[in-house]
Amino acid sequence: MADGHAKPNHDYHLVEPSPWPLIGSISAFVTAVGAIAWMKAMPIFGMAVGPYVFGAGIIGILYTMAAWWTDVVREAESGYHTRVVQLHHRYGMILFIASEVMFFVAWFWAFFDASLFYNEAIQAARVEHTGGVWPPKGVSVFDPWHLPLLNTLILLTSGTTVTWAHHAMLHGDREGVKKGLILTILLGALFTAVQIYEYMHAPFGFKNSIYGATFYLATGFHGFHVFVGTIFLIVCLIRVYAGHFTPKQHLGFEFAAWYWHFVDVVWLFLFAAIYIWGNWGGVIAPH
Repeated sequence: MADGHAKPNHDYHLVEPSPWPLIGSISAFVTAVGAIAWMKAMPIFGMAVGPYVFGAGIIGILYTMAAWWTDVVREAESGYHTRVVQLHHRYGMILFIASEVMFFVAWFWAFFDASLFYNEAIQAARVEHTGGVWPPKGVSVFDPWHLPLLNTLILLTSGTTVTWAHHAMLHGDREGVKKGLILTILLGALFTAVQIYEYMHAPFGFKNSIYGATFYLATGFHGFHVFVGTIFLIVCLIRVYAGHFTPKQHLGFEFAAWYWHFVDVVWLFLFAAIYIWGNWGGVIAPH
C-alpha cells in the first residue's frame, strides 16, 4: 500500500485511510435518534434530551463534511486527481444530481396528485373538505407575476453570471472568475431574501391545507438547495482567492456551476407548475 502511494504506476488515486466515513455514519445515526426522540417527545435514559442529541448529530455531520471535503481539496491540490480520477468524480456528481432530480420528482408528484385528484387527497390528508377545486376554496394564492417572477429573473441572471465565471476560468481570467462568482453569490443571497419575505407574507400556512403543505415542501426544499449552492460558491470563491484551480483542473468549481444550473432548472419547473398552473383560477392575495 505504501509503495502504491509513493510510486503509483497507474492513474488511480489510492486514498489514505480516513476516519470520516465512520464518524459521518455515527453522526447520522445520532441525528436520526435525536430527531425521532424530539418529534415523538420520547425520553432518552429518562431525560428529554431529543433536541440536544439532534443538535449534536448535526454538528458531527457538518464537521465531517468540512473535514472530509478539506481532505479532498488537499488531494486535488497535491496532484492526485488525474484525468481518470476526474472522470470518475464527474460520474459521481452526475449520479448525485440525478438523485436530486428524483428527490424533486417526489414533491412535484405530490403537488400534481393533490391538485388533479383533489377529493382523494383531502380524504387521505383528513383535512377539511373545501369544495373539490384547486386551488382550494378559502385559500388565497400568490400572484405569479409579482415576487415569483422577480425571483425567476434573479435566478436566471445568476445562471448567466456563474457561466461567465466558468468561461473566465477556462480562459485563465481569474479576475473574471472572482467577479462572476461574487455576482452569483449576491444574486443567490437576494433570491433567498426574497423567498423569506414571500414566506413571511404568505396568505396561507403549512397546516390544515394540502395546498400549503405541497407548496412549502416543494419551494422550501428548493430554497434550501439554493442556500447550499450559495455556500458551495462561497467556498469556490475562497479557493480562487487562495490560488486554487487552473483552466485544466477546477472540478470543485465546475461541480458548483453544475449544481447551480440544476437549481435554476428546478425553479423554472416550480414557477411554471406551482406558481402559474397551480394558482390558475385561484384568488390572488393582495401584495
